[in-house]
Amino acid sequence: MTEAVDPVQPSARPALLLIPGLLCDEAVWQAQVQALAPVADCIVARHGMADTIEGMARQALALLPPGAPLSVAGHSMGGRCALEIWRQAPERVERLALLDTGYQARPIGATGEAEAAQRMALLTLARTEGMRAMGRQWARGMVHPARWESPVFGQILDMIERFTPAQFEAQIQALLHRPEATDLLPGITVPTLLLCGREDGWSPLSRHEEMRRHIPWARLVAVEDCGHMSTMEQPEAVNSALERWLHEPPRTQLLNRMGTRCSSRNASRS
Repeated sequence: MTEAVDPVQPSARPALLLIPGLLCDEAVWQAQVQALAPVADCIVARHGMADTIEGMARQALALLPPGAPLSVAGHSMGGRCALEIWRQAPERVERLALLDTGYQARPIGATGEAEAAQRMALLTLARTEGMRAMGRQWARGMVHPARWESPVFGQILDMIERFTPAQFEAQIQALLHRPEATDLLPGITVPTLLLCGREDGWSPLSRHEEMRRHIPWARLVAVEDCGHMSTMEQPEAVNSALERWLHEPPRTQLLNRMGTRCSSRNASRS
């Protein structure tokens, strides 16, 4: 299920589509929108009641005029949506940033069943005790332990509380049936930023290292003293990495460089 959205009007500046993760809204990207506003038009997607990664990606793409080029950054579940945008409309994507995320489908067998049981237990808690009570339990694993009593943790709980159990269930279904994206990685031909909190226990650094090995134009940044919620925990480090990424040449220039290098090599051999 997806919601109708009104596309953003065209602008002379590059468009940066920012995609939140599970139970996250504009607040998860607030620091980045403020920092990057001078260099890009930032559009933050909303998932509404979408219950598939594919639907979330289509909904996010609809925020921009058809065919408009864009840079895409996704955090956590939003990173999976960003990969799906690459699957659906690779010709539109100039850059890709994948933050604290993953790319594989839910495992078959006991591991996948355990994941489903864990997620459904959290949904039950949200229905019986409320979203904030569920968030107090769930979000402790999402941030560096040093931030459990910090204002950032309170902001995360506030964000979670803005969602309903029905929205939570829709997003759980999207994650339980998430598409396999391993086959996409070698074909990603745009500048790609992989960013992860070094202490992220939910989407570990090792997973991002695997992604770097498969994506030709990937650069990996590990953010120190940081858990899963990197954009809120260490906003300055994330802002710096994203700004550098936005200044990298888009795919067309990269491909032109590749062609020039190949021509030069062939000429030197002749």
